[in-house]
Amino acid sequence: MDIDAISAAATVALTSTILFLLVAKSWSALSRNVGSTPSFADSIMHEAAQRFRDELDRLSSSQAIYLSGTLVFLVLFAAAYILKAQDLFAGYPSWQLWLQIGFLSLASAFAAWRLGRTILARRHVSFVRDANVAVGHQLQKISTGTNRVFHDIKTSAGIVDHVLVGQTGIYAINVVARRGAKNGEAVLTGHELSFSNSDTAIPIVDITASTARLEKEICQLVGHKTRVRSVIAVPGWDIGQQASERHLLVNERTIAMLRGWKDQSDYLMNEDVDLLQKELTARCRRK
Repeated sequence: MDIDAISAAATVALTSTILFLLVAKSWSALSRNVGSTPSFADSIMHEAAQRFRDELDRLSSSQAIYLSGTLVFLVLFAAAYILKAQDLFAGYPSWQLWLQIGFLSLASAFAAWRLGRTILARRHVSFVRDANVAVGHQLQKISTGTNRVFHDIKTSAGIVDHVLVGQTGIYAINVVARRGAKNGEAVLTGHELSFSNSDTAIPIVDITASTARLEKEICQLVGHKTRVRSVIAVPGWDIGQQASERHLLVNERTIAMLRGWKDQSDYLMNEDVDLLQKELTARCRRK
C-alpha cells in the first residue's frame, strides 16, 4: 500500500470537502435569512409546533450538507488516488504533509461529531413536533363557535405552545413531550410532573411562569382581571393523579375535558374575545 499516495489523496479530498461544507453552510444560512416577502405574508399564521417545524427544517438541511460532504470526500479521495495526487506534493517535506493531514483529520472529526449531534437533535425535535401537532389537531376539533386556537404565542417569560380563546375563557396549553412505554402514566403533584418510567420528576416552573406572564399581559390589554387556565398535555401517556389546582393534566385523547373545566367568573364579553383574538392573531403572524 502506497502511504504517500493515500496521504496525498486524503489531503486533496479533505481540503475540498471542508471548502464544500463551508460554502454549503454559508449558502444555507444566507438562503434562510434572505428572501422576498410575499404580498400575502400577513395572512400566514403559525401552525401547531411552528418553531419545531422550523428547527427541524434547519436540522434537516444541516444533516443533508454533512452527508453530502461525506459523499464528496469519498468521490474526491478515489479520484485523487487514481490520478496520483502525490505528484502535486513532490518536493514537499513529509512532515509538512503529515501536519496537513493531522489538521484536516481534526476538522473532519469535528464535522463527524456535528453530524452525529445533528442526527440526534433532529430525532428529538421530530418527536416534540409530532407531540405538539397531535395536541394542536385535537384543539382544532374543539375550536367551535367563538373559540379559536393559536399556536406558539410569545410572552416575555417564554413561549406558550397553544392558546384557546372563547367566551368561556382562556386556556394556555403547554406540551410536555416524553417517550414512554406502553400504558405509561403521568402524575402531576404540586410543581412537578412525574412519569412512571422514570424516578426523576420534571419541574413545571417555566410553564407556570409563561402562563402567569400571559395572564398579566392579557389583563393589561383588556383592562380588568382575567384568568388564564393552565393546561399541561402529555401525548401518549395515561393520566394519573392530579394534585394541583392550578393546572389541568391531559393527553391528546382527553383534551376535550377543557370544555368542562370552566367557571362563569372566567367568561369573557364578546368585545374582550374580539380584542384578544386580534392581539393573538398579530402575535401568530409569520415574520
